[in-house]
Amino acid sequence: MKQFIAVIGGDARYLELIRQLQAIENIEIILIGYDKLEQGFTGLNQVDFQEMEIDELDVVILPITGTDEEGKVETVFSVQEIRLTEEWFAKLKDSAVIFTGIANEYLKDVTTKTDTTMIPLLDRDDVAIYNSIPTAEGTIMMAIEHTDYTIHSSRVIVAGFGRVGSTVANKFAALGAKVSVAARNTRDLARITEMGLHAISLEKLPDYTNECDLLINTIPARVITKASIEKLPSNALILDLASKPGGTDFEYAKQRGIEAILARSLPSIVAPKTAGKILADVIIQILTNEKELLGWT
Repeated sequence: MKQFIAVIGGDARYLELIRQLQAIENIEIILIGYDKLEQGFTGLNQVDFQEMEIDELDVVILPITGTDEEGKVETVFSVQEIRLTEEWFAKLKDSAVIFTGIANEYLKDVTTKTDTTMIPLLDRDDVAIYNSIPTAEGTIMMAIEHTDYTIHSSRVIVAGFGRVGSTVANKFAALGAKVSVAARNTRDLARITEMGLHAISLEKLPDYTNECDLLINTIPARVITKASIEKLPSNALILDLASKPGGTDFEYAKQRGIEAILARSLPSIVAPKTAGKILADVIIQILTNEKELLGWT
């Protein structure tokens, strides 16, 4: 039986995701938000948002960013406005599944109210760990572009030792940087030390930023505060990898003349093909092998 998959919005990595999905048998892919794309996709339906037959959809794939708090979807390859309301979700069939990168409060609320199955891909360890590789490479690229000193021997502090933070710390250490990692969990602090890196208790971060060339945040909470920023050397760089709005006091960094960058969607900038394949592989695996998770049993 044919299944209908709608890809709504998305960035450069979604072009590879779409190509990978085309290899699945017995599906029809519908593209929304790709009308300004220079290259087309043979055999796929590109339709306007208002013309969608919502009740036919089995799977909906949203951008990594999901929606904003009003339900608006980011469309890189279109100028049309796409907004997913509660009424829109209510029109989906009971068995429909929503894939998104991250799920904000709006998405959680509307999918709960409409009893819609939603899978936030970046909540999965496999996706997040694979995705951390192009994220780390993109962070290295940005560090090189925005500094006038080598990564080797530079003093780097990474805030957070989760799936992204651990990869970032490992890659910078491999390039010869003097890496410290700030974390709350005592188990993480022990693992950081075991890796040969300098462990910092997160609440004591301001005590160490006076000897920091590059401060990298991976924690989606305001942890890079005035107390930490005011002690940074004037030539220091802050790279915030957390989801919007990041975890840095950007206003105070600007007042101090410290360059602070919210580095969003690095995988789509650095390695969109790889990042797209990562997403596609997991989605295909779920659609093929995890019927119980989807409620399709």
